[in-house]
Amino acid sequence: MLSYAFTDEQEDLRQMVREFAQAEVEPLIEDAERDEKFPVEIIPKLGELGLLGIVFPEEYGGIGLDKITECIFVEEMAKVSAGITASVNAHADLAAFPIYKFGSDEQKEKYLPRSIAGEIIGAYAITEPNTGSDAAGLATRADKKNGGYVLNGRKNFITNGTICDYCLVAAYTDKSTRGEGISVFIVDRDTPGFEVTRKLEKMGHRSSDTAELVFEDCEVPEESLLGGKEGAFTARLEALIPGRVSHGDKSAAIAEAAFEAARQYAPEREAFGRSLSKCQAVRFKLADMATRIESAKALAYKAAWLYSTGRPCVKEASMAKFYSAEVAEYVTREAVQIHGGYGYIVEYPVERYYRDAKLASITEGTSEIQQLIIGKEIGL
Repeated sequence: MLSYAFTDEQEDLRQMVREFAQAEVEPLIEDAERDEKFPVEIIPKLGELGLLGIVFPEEYGGIGLDKITECIFVEEMAKVSAGITASVNAHADLAAFPIYKFGSDEQKEKYLPRSIAGEIIGAYAITEPNTGSDAAGLATRADKKNGGYVLNGRKNFITNGTICDYCLVAAYTDKSTRGEGISVFIVDRDTPGFEVTRKLEKMGHRSSDTAELVFEDCEVPEESLLGGKEGAFTARLEALIPGRVSHGDKSAAIAEAAFEAARQYAPEREAFGRSLSKCQAVRFKLADMATRIESAKALAYKAAWLYSTGRPCVKEASMAKFYSAEVAEYVTREAVQIHGGYGYIVEYPVERYYRDAKLASITEGTSEIQQLIIGKEIGL
């Protein structure tokens, strides 16, 4: 739908990802959704194609391209499966990218090449059972001991929690300073005291593993402290900004997949002696859906362009995430409506799109949090 002046290289990558998603991802969706299990065999295949390292430099095995190109990847993957894409994004954007942005040289060498190659899978654990959007209210603590740290706490809603090889864990090292006293640790899965207590069953994104984690007297060396520095959690959160851009693009992609399903279904279904596509009410719905999708994608790609060119994009990233979430919920709902009863059964994918869309306004900063950020950025 959206027509920008993408480079030939970007269009080639789009075609490659589209073919990969149709050939390698689509056949796995039914089993992954039914079993509520992310197909981990996808990760090394993506790594082999270089698609886990689009924005990472070549020295770590990446291909050194920009956020716009990564958004193209996210878009084409999410149109096929938002759930599978969520796990891939959590690995690349939330786990590997903060190591690249803030990690020590030793941490980068240890984790980035293998993450980009798809040999290991990462997760990022901030959210806790009693703290959602209030990241500064977390209770997990890291106490110094024997030249290292001991982690104690519980994390919830952690994407890739059941399948990760390492996890970035946010914990207080200085409780006297709210927010700024939080540090981030890279914790390997086989560390004693790191336990997956349960896998969570979800309404949507069922092909993405989500877990509750417990850290009980989990001893980690000083070298596990991200960047070798305590605190500065606010700065660490800046690494989530490009993730919001990806989320905006992913939500728009879910909406576009639902729109395409409805657009193709409408001419095929007859009612009152004519196809649905000839009914003004349905045509108006589709026109409105198409317009909102174009707007959502424009916001996402503008934010990606700003980020790629080193310009400030806090406001635009939050706008993209917030608006695209609203569009995804609206478009998927209308797509189900156009399908009628068939939209409510699993034989047609629009019911999956509808379930998947809801997460967009909740995860990685709710829509209300994005509105607060936007309000601050416009001077309110």
